[in-house]
Amino acid sequence: MSGRRRPLAGHLVLLTTVVAAVAALLTGLVAWQSAAHAAEQRERDTLTRQATLLSRLPALSPVLFRGAEKLAGPNGEQFAVLAADGTVAGGAAPALDLASRAALLAGRPVSTDGLLAGQDVLVVGSPTAGGGAVVLTEPYATVDRTTDQIRHDIGLPLLVGLLGAALAGGLLARRIARPLTASATVAHRLAEGERGVVAPTGGPREAAEIGRALTTLDRALTRSENRQREFLLSVSHELRTPLTAVQGYAEALADGLIEPERVPEVGRTLAEETRRLDRFLADLLDLARLEADDFRVEHTPTDLGALVAEAAAFWSGPCASQGVDLRVERPDAPLLVTTDPFRVRQLVDGLVQNALRATPAGAPVVLAARAGDGTAVIEVRDGGPGLTEDDLAVAFDPGALRERYRATRPVGSGLGLAIAHRLTTRLGGEITPHGHGPEGGACFTVTLRR
Repeated sequence: MSGRRRPLAGHLVLLTTVVAAVAALLTGLVAWQSAAHAAEQRERDTLTRQATLLSRLPALSPVLFRGAEKLAGPNGEQFAVLAADGTVAGGAAPALDLASRAALLAGRPVSTDGLLAGQDVLVVGSPTAGGGAVVLTEPYATVDRTTDQIRHDIGLPLLVGLLGAALAGGLLARRIARPLTASATVAHRLAEGERGVVAPTGGPREAAEIGRALTTLDRALTRSENRQREFLLSVSHELRTPLTAVQGYAEALADGLIEPERVPEVGRTLAEETRRLDRFLADLLDLARLEADDFRVEHTPTDLGALVAEAAAFWSGPCASQGVDLRVERPDAPLLVTTDPFRVRQLVDGLVQNALRATPAGAPVVLAARAGDGTAVIEVRDGGPGLTEDDLAVAFDPGALRERYRATRPVGSGLGLAIAHRLTTRLGGEITPHGHGPEGGACFTVTLRR
């Protein structure tokens, strides 16, 4: 069994803390490395300003010489004067090499390193107007102390930044996790069958989108369950009516209440009611099979024109018996599609049966096949009353149209169009209902990829 998983808030806090720690570490490493250079540069700048100031004095008398050494003393600075003839006087004289002397005598400032009394020192020189130069030195120990101070000063801000990042991560995690946790609670309540649950829409945009999606799901589940409930009520009503008739006649026969001359009539009634039950149950089984994952579709090259012609030949008799004019529209050339011919024929038969039921005598039913743009199209059109916009929205819902028109039109089991929709989907096609076609009635268009 897997261990307990860390919640999202914990992941966010850990992530932000790690990112902040890595950023602080990298910043600290860069600052640590640059602290020595910054400290050295600062000390060189200070020495340069002092040397420049002293070099502008009109004359470096012994008094000024001693004053400069006292001024430089607290940091261990040493002072020297380079005369125009090349002689050097002062405590910093041993640190001045020949190259630096030549540069200063040539009028160029000097900023370099040197060795004084066995110590590494900074050497800075500034030429004077009289042709000589002023030289100042400072031990590297001063630079080291300054470096340590800079490094000490950057440690606290880095630590504060790390703690601030962790705190920000916690606040961010709380802001993100709270609506997600609430949405998860809503999802569990929906899964347990509760409806009308209000999902949270606060927090970040993605979390709000999840909340809106859950609200949409709740409404969709409510509609679906209401339709299922209505369908089950319709099914129970459809089953109860013939069962009541069969049970009543069976009890009457068992009790000897049926006169001998009426027995054939009662037998025909029982047979008709049982056939009605058989058709209804067959439709239910077809719909259940179409919903199953193991529903088989065998694709083979199929001429839809020939298939439509075969279907028309079969339905010509039932149409003629009801006074309906069956028309066929098919292309002259074969209309080849790789599909399951048995299932396509089942689909066509269901649509024609549905159209024939709604078409009055003298009106047409049209069975058409034609080529589309990379597709093949089958149409079943009728001259019946057609469908409204509200009808089109629920045309493929089991029992929806039957419940709507059972008192005003001839209706079937209410499952035919639902079966047609599922069959078309299984065949990889699309079926589109139209309220009124060229003949005035409904039109169903099936589109299959060629």
